[in-house]
Amino acid sequence: MLTTLTTIEITLLVSGLCTVAMMYAMVGHGGGSGYIAVLALASFSPETLRPTVLTLNICVASISTFAFNKQSKAKPSLLIPLILMSIPCSFIGGLIHLDPSIYKPVLGVVLALASARLFMIRKQKQTQPAPLLLVLLLGASIGLISGMIGIGGGIFLSPILLLCGFATARETAAVSAPFILCNSVAALLGVMFTEQAVSNITMNALPLACGVVVGGIIGANIGSKKLGQGGLRVMLGVVLVIAAIKMFM
Repeated sequence: MLTTLTTIEITLLVSGLCTVAMMYAMVGHGGGSGYIAVLALASFSPETLRPTVLTLNICVASISTFAFNKQSKAKPSLLIPLILMSIPCSFIGGLIHLDPSIYKPVLGVVLALASARLFMIRKQKQTQPAPLLLVLLLGASIGLISGMIGIGGGIFLSPILLLCGFATARETAAVSAPFILCNSVAALLGVMFTEQAVSNITMNALPLACGVVVGGIIGANIGSKKLGQGGLRVMLGVVLVIAAIKMFM
């Protein structure tokens, strides 16, 4: 795919991915939904898109996991059950190819509503324990959907944790980053069973990884060290708005 692009087009593509990675890494996300939009504009084929996006997601989610958990440890009561349920479901989702016309409009509305609600929060509520059954169901459902779409699931998990008061903005980022990392790895393994993912990753994702790694390092450092609780919530709202718009494009 990259061999068909000019040097200028590759430069613009890498710059766009770097910008997306920086914005998403600020809130502990991998950037999967943003990469889909950028790579789709570059006319990446569907069979190439998912493995490429998931590989880039793994790169940035690894950086975000290290940065945010260095500053604020993830809640084990949330992270462990979420991951235990999401990994097998994300793998199954990776085996399934879903028509984008089915899920994109629905997800776009959901993300837009979530972002609007986040902008309305004026003060961080006191966190409360999350029911174990609910956490398990969230892990399973988000894992399955994320695997089918080819993203890590942070755009679904983060607003739920914040709006339900299960975690602060910083704790949410610390939980979301490793959740996205595990989901992306599991989904990529599932995709590899149904698509020629190994060759697609080698030819496409690795050269583009340089751009997202740079953006991920910058964004994760800003988000984990310089943005307060309010700043992280606003930035997450911006990320959700971008993801929602992308769903309607």
